[in-house]
Amino acid sequence: MTISGATRIAGIIGDPVRHSLSPVLHNTAYRELGLDWVYVAFEVPDGATRAALEAMRVLGLAGLSVTMPHKSAAADGCDELSPDAAALHSVNTVRRDGDDRLFGDSTDGEGFLRALREAGHDPAGAEVVLLGAGGAARAVALALGRSGARVVVCARRPGPAQVAADLAGGRSVAWEDRGEAAAAATLVVNATPVGMAKDGPAELPVPAAVFHPGQVLADLVYHPLETPLLRGARDHGATVVDGLGMLVHQAALQIEHWTGRDAPIAAMRAAAVHALK
Repeated sequence: MTISGATRIAGIIGDPVRHSLSPVLHNTAYRELGLDWVYVAFEVPDGATRAALEAMRVLGLAGLSVTMPHKSAAADGCDELSPDAAALHSVNTVRRDGDDRLFGDSTDGEGFLRALREAGHDPAGAEVVLLGAGGAARAVALALGRSGARVVVCARRPGPAQVAADLAGGRSVAWEDRGEAAAAATLVVNATPVGMAKDGPAELPVPAAVFHPGQVLADLVYHPLETPLLRGARDHGATVVDGLGMLVHQAALQIEHWTGRDAPIAAMRAAAVHALK
C-alpha cells in the first residue's frame, strides 16, 4: 500500500491499545476492497476522549473505533447516537455525518449476532444464560433480547446483572446458581474474561460438566482461540463458537458504516488468526 495525500485515515482510540487486532482487521479489509484507506492505533489517555473526537473533525478522520476506557465518554461526546448506543450509553464506532456531526454507534451486539448466525445458530426462541455483566455482556444482552431469546444473566455483582437482564427483557439469578442455570440453557454465552491467556488453564466460569449435547456455548474470549471452557464444553458434547467471530463482525459493521462496502469477512478472520499465532 502506498500512502499519499489522498489516503483516508481511520483509527482506534484506547488505553492501552497497542495490542489491538483492529488495525489488522481493518487494513486487511481496505486492501481486499482496493480502498485507499489506512487504519492506525491512537493511544489516548482516560479523560481525553472529547479531544480525540474533536480531532476527527479537525483532521478529517474517516472513522474512529473506540475501546476502553473511552466508550461511555464517547457516548457523551457525540452529537447523535444510534438506539443501541443510547440504550447502552456506550459507543465503539464514530462516523462523521453532514456538517461534521459525529454519530456514535455500538456494533458489538449486532456483531455477536452475526457471528452466532454465521456459525449456524439463530438465537430466536433460545433459552440463554449470559455469564457476566460488563460492557460486552450488556451489548450482547440487548442484542439477544431483541432477537427473541429468553435471557438469564449471572454475574458476581447483582446490580450490574440486573441492569444487563433489563436490557434483554430477561431476569438475573445469583452467581452461585450459574451452574444449574447453564445446564438448563440451550445457549450459554461467556462474557467474563475467564479463560484469557493470562488465566490458569483450569480456570472456568462454570464447570465443564454442566454442558451436554444439544447445547451451544459461545465464548467472547478470542485469545486463545480455543479457551479451556470451549474445550471442556466440546468434550461434553456441546457445540462451541469462539470469540473471534464477534470481533471480526463488529469491525465489519464499522467498515460497512464508513465505506458503504461489504466487508471481506473471510479475509479478515484469516488475518486475525495469523496475527494471534
